[in-house]
Amino acid sequence: MKELSHAHINHYADDKNGPVALHMRQSLIPVDGKDGIIFPPTYAKIDYNIDTLSDGTKVATIDSVGAQANRIEPIFKDPPYAKLVPQIDILDGNEKLTTIFDASHRLGDALIRCTNLQTEAHNAFEAFKDRNDASKIAKIAPTSLVFGTWDSRDTQAKLPRIVQSVIRAWNVEELSRSAQYNPTIDYVELNVVLKPKDKKEKDKLAEDGFVHVPAAETHGGIIAKGGIERQVTVNLVALRRLKGKDDKDSEALRRYVLGLSLVAAVAPLDPFLRQGCLLVPDPEKTAEWSLVERNGSRNAVNLNEEIAHDYARATADAFGVGENRCLTLRKSKGAK
Repeated sequence: MKELSHAHINHYADDKNGPVALHMRQSLIPVDGKDGIIFPPTYAKIDYNIDTLSDGTKVATIDSVGAQANRIEPIFKDPPYAKLVPQIDILDGNEKLTTIFDASHRLGDALIRCTNLQTEAHNAFEAFKDRNDASKIAKIAPTSLVFGTWDSRDTQAKLPRIVQSVIRAWNVEELSRSAQYNPTIDYVELNVVLKPKDKKEKDKLAEDGFVHVPAAETHGGIIAKGGIERQVTVNLVALRRLKGKDDKDSEALRRYVLGLSLVAAVAPLDPFLRQGCLLVPDPEKTAEWSLVERNGSRNAVNLNEEIAHDYARATADAFGVGENRCLTLRKSKGAK
């Protein structure tokens, strides 16, 4: 296994003919064991996102690329990673509302356009769109380069993800469950509420918790017969396309964004994805990082939190972390 030095990592950022990606596969298991039941996310109209392959294998999405990005990005709010990036807080009056790390579309989010950062963000996106110059974005909100964003409501600039993470379960079997809600007392019998005259009135009483409500054959989770796997990719090709104001700035920029990307990529998984989905690494299958070369060959590398953070600190110092900001929401002209 190759031990990584700063020189090796610099090569990944600088050499246009260098490796394509860093990639990791990690086996996960439910806290109650490999045969435990887990609950995937549900989506409008399709419920669980389960695809059937041509051989009949069923694959379930446990955490999407977007969901994983939103789970990882907030690590930059707290030590030791907070010093690596600008901290942008948005206030509503005197109360803290949120940070940019909680905004779904990052620098392209509507929240940013409601502050006095709007014009600066617009100019930064224009620079990227017109000249591939990401230096302004890196000074304002560098995690927008790490996790990608689309300024869909303004400049239409699209920033590809450098870090991509997704969790899938393989060869799954779907379960169902049933339940019965029983009110604490008989509200109708005790004349607390009137006996419903029709289904509409009964549904309203059920919604308010006044009558019995059966729930039959609802989502009961899945069993992953083929295992649960998390895959993380650091896209070095997309990284090397980023430019700064000049060659020297471009080099410092790419190394800085790579440092942040490595920190994000190796950050320990938050095991609690949702109710009924608490996952931990499989102790019998060690996760391994591979360096993927342009010819497709793969070589194991030792990439861990210590190496990533040490490199990120050095490159952040060299590039210069942007200023922290405390913004307030602009009020509508008609608001009181």
